[in-house]
Amino acid sequence: MTKKVINQKGKFDYELINTIEPNFIYKDKTINRFNIEENNNNNIQNNKSELLKKLKDKINSIENCKLKDNSQNLVLGEGNINSPIMLIGEAPGIEENKTGTTFKGEIGELLNKMLLAIKIKRQKIYSSYAINFRPPEDRKPTSQEIKRYSVFLKEHISIINPKIIVLMGSSAMEAVTGINSKISSERGKWKEIILNNKTYPIIITFNPSYLIRFPENKKYSWIDLKEIRKKIDQLNIIL
Repeated sequence: MTKKVINQKGKFDYELINTIEPNFIYKDKTINRFNIEENNNNNIQNNKSELLKKLKDKINSIENCKLKDNSQNLVLGEGNINSPIMLIGEAPGIEENKTGTTFKGEIGELLNKMLLAIKIKRQKIYSSYAINFRPPEDRKPTSQEIKRYSVFLKEHISIINPKIIVLMGSSAMEAVTGINSKISSERGKWKEIILNNKTYPIIITFNPSYLIRFPENKKYSWIDLKEIRKKIDQLNIIL
């Protein structure tokens, strides 16, 4: 005669769970945690996409703005919205204004080379700007313009929720940190900002457009890039 084996632990677990939460459904079947993680990631991505669309609509509804009135396109951001790295430039140029995307032409090519030098592919990061419209004649944004758009930028950062923020150029530095001193005295140093009770590590470096005009400063950017790579490795970030 074969003896029937009773799963006493399963019976005990079932009774214990029902005493804690009567509506809890107990199952012996193994949970597929990979599906749960995939569904969670999809939900996060869909939520981010929706929030970014709302942010873009909010920026587009701004009034009495010469930057907006003289631009072809609003440039919000580009790349992987779930990336752990968010790169923020100063403002769109003529090529970005035409396409509505970030870091194009010669500037984009240099940025790609800079990132590849520390083993990062451009499509793996998320890039944006401190100012969402092209300033006339590609002039530097004023402090008033930077302050006005910094509200949107900080909301943008909270939506993307990166692990590292790279600020390229003095306008990006001022928009996020409020610092308006010379970028040469602030670059290459890790700092922190707090948005919505969350702390983000940031590093300031030169904008690719500046390096094209002043290539002698590329040696300093290389030092900054190595610091970024070091931080990525320290935080065990996978790209």
